[in-house]
Amino acid sequence: MAKYLVIVESPAKAKTINKFLGANYTVVASNGHVRDLPKSQMGIDIEHDFEPKYITIRGKGDVLAMLRKEVKKADKVYLATDPDREGEAISWHLAYALKLDEKATNRITFNEITKTAVKNSLKHARKINMNLVDAQQARRILDRMVGYSISPLLWAKVKRGLSAGRVQSVALRIICDREKEIESFIPQEYWTLDVLLKVDGDTKPLQAKYVGDIHGNKEIHSKEEMDKIIESLENAQYEIREIKVGERSKKSPLPFTTSTLQQEASKQLNFSTQKTMRLAQQLYEGVDIEGEGSVGLITYLRTDSTRISEEADANVKKYIDKTYGADYVVQGTKTGKDNKKIQDAHEAIRPTYLTMTPVKVKESLSRDQFRLYQLIWNRFLASRMTDAVYETTSVKIQAGDHLFSVAASKIKFDGYLSVYRQEEDKVEKNVLSKKLTKESKLTFVDYEEKQHFTQPPAHFTEASLVKTLEELGIGRPSTYAPTITTIIARRYIAKENKNLYVTELGEIVNKIMVEAFSSIVDVAFTANLEFLLDKIEEGTISYKTVIRNFYPDLKEAVDHAQEELEQVKIEDEVSDVICDQCGRNMVIKYGPHGKFLACPGFPECRNTKTYFEKIGVKCPKCGGDIVIRKTQKGRKYYGCENNPDCDFMTWQRPSDKRCPECGEVLVYKGSKLVCLNQQCGYVENIKSDETQQNAG
Repeated sequence: MAKYLVIVESPAKAKTINKFLGANYTVVASNGHVRDLPKSQMGIDIEHDFEPKYITIRGKGDVLAMLRKEVKKADKVYLATDPDREGEAISWHLAYALKLDEKATNRITFNEITKTAVKNSLKHARKINMNLVDAQQARRILDRMVGYSISPLLWAKVKRGLSAGRVQSVALRIICDREKEIESFIPQEYWTLDVLLKVDGDTKPLQAKYVGDIHGNKEIHSKEEMDKIIESLENAQYEIREIKVGERSKKSPLPFTTSTLQQEASKQLNFSTQKTMRLAQQLYEGVDIEGEGSVGLITYLRTDSTRISEEADANVKKYIDKTYGADYVVQGTKTGKDNKKIQDAHEAIRPTYLTMTPVKVKESLSRDQFRLYQLIWNRFLASRMTDAVYETTSVKIQAGDHLFSVAASKIKFDGYLSVYRQEEDKVEKNVLSKKLTKESKLTFVDYEEKQHFTQPPAHFTEASLVKTLEELGIGRPSTYAPTITTIIARRYIAKENKNLYVTELGEIVNKIMVEAFSSIVDVAFTANLEFLLDKIEEGTISYKTVIRNFYPDLKEAVDHAQEELEQVKIEDEVSDVICDQCGRNMVIKYGPHGKFLACPGFPECRNTKTYFEKIGVKCPKCGGDIVIRKTQKGRKYYGCENNPDCDFMTWQRPSDKRCPECGEVLVYKGSKLVCLNQQCGYVENIKSDETQQNAG
């Protein structure tokens, strides 16, 4: 009887697949990559057409020895690594390391780990797709070139242990640019006006919103403007001009892609991108379900397609019909709009078995596995359900020359909302009286005046950063989580309450990258490289051509930076603080969390202290020095050296000037000085050289 060997990446995947195949099959795991570029050097032969120098990964010798023994016993070998570029490259490296005969080697892929999918893949085995392999090789070589060329420069100019990356440096720049927008944002005052009106026959007053006057003026910019409007409304008669009843539909969502899964898991479950991918990997590879053994619960997790198979589409519609009724089943096929290259080989992320409901598998999953699986399950069902329908009512009210409106809506048919709700699906609470008609008499009760200030752009969260990277064409589904994880782990970015903030170290690294390697951190340039990688995958361009064109510009930038780039002064600067253990003047050093004071007598004296950098401005509350402080996670702010006795703090850098109108401190906002008291609103221009000096 013939013996067959199936090689996958992980033991969990091997365990799940093993139960689908007979005694003639042996399923083993390579535990990921077995060959890679060496860590000790760039590993690319520049002189010989950029040939990569692959070596066996340290610690993989025993795995390869085991695999070689299994290969000798087998008549045929199936390489069943993941169905993407990375998986194809792992298969190619395995074939090389195990010296597999090309004729006896078969590549199989499946989008879901089910008996049907696995057995079907065995019938459609193919050769290794070298276009996919070359796209992965190109990405790996480009990333290695950037990392190993620029990182040593950062070590020399800033501190050892820093790194630059082709995608991570662009992500850092995007966050830094947003921080600059926020820091330079100057709030604009505006007001809103609501009027409370009594409707004859109703006890509850009607609340209407001011929408402008009949001359087209819509905004209220100040208290003075507000007072004029209220004055002109004195003794005005409020009359209903129009009541409009209609319907609006809210489209059911598309099934999850990698990006949208990461975004929703962040918003709804507060999961990091890394955690989402780790849990999804477990659900895909297989989880032990009581009475079933190891079951792969979801389809492949790295995809940017919203397509699902015809069979899955038919099955879910039957399930919805049976469980919720025919009215809830969407008609036709749903597809998403997309004008960019999609790796459409994979389906969207969906449950593999509709019989495995969240309730059924709950006891077999960890709490977080269950929450993510339930999210995927509900989203998939919702994607094949009808739109939600709302009944809407809008009322237009006129008083003199001024117009007010009331809008209300209620769910007429819940559709997909019966199983899945997003943040924006919260039901509006404004309910109108059924007695309200155009003839209803309205009596003035009261005004609600509110002062507001325009808000700066929001800080990035992991979810919004993933969305931005995807929209800009930076990276691919497999790169979002590791990119964000890396810049947080390197302490370039601090994460607090979901928001991402740039640290002092991140500002320094980004400044160097923008000055010396502008093309590397250019969004359009990086997006174009992704486009070229797609072209390699399609087979329309050689991967060596892309690398040959990329390297000379990178080398020129590195050589130029070595000569020209001014070293960042963050090394051992002597302070006026005396070590209380040995009496030496302590020095300013730079660590993972920023600057700190250390005794120069190390290692004999290991005394260290927190370092607070003075900015030359006195505290407006107590007269102490204002210093740069950091939150626990590394976000920078300005506070008094006498904290906790003095609680003065501000996120913007304070100046030594006071507001001429209210006496509050003026802070730097881009090219302006702005009063710290937002209610005051005083703003003045500052000289460009002072802007540069006080940036950040």
